[in-house]
Amino acid sequence: MANPKRRQSKSRQRLRQGANRWRAPVLKTCPECGTSIPGHVACPSCGYYKGRQVLTVTAAE
Repeated sequence: MANPKRRQSKSRQRLRQGANRWRAPVLKTCPECGTSIPGHVACPSCGYYKGRQVLTVTAAE
């Protein structure tokens, strides 16, 4: 198995570990109903995606 020749510096180590930090999910608003949804996902409350209805959503009472 390969072994590193030299020790990694603290700056390189921090650059590598910085990619693993937690980021808040980016949400967009649905143009039909205004709820917050993640991108590239059909709206669970109204069923619209890219201006057309792709899901039939029944009203939960």
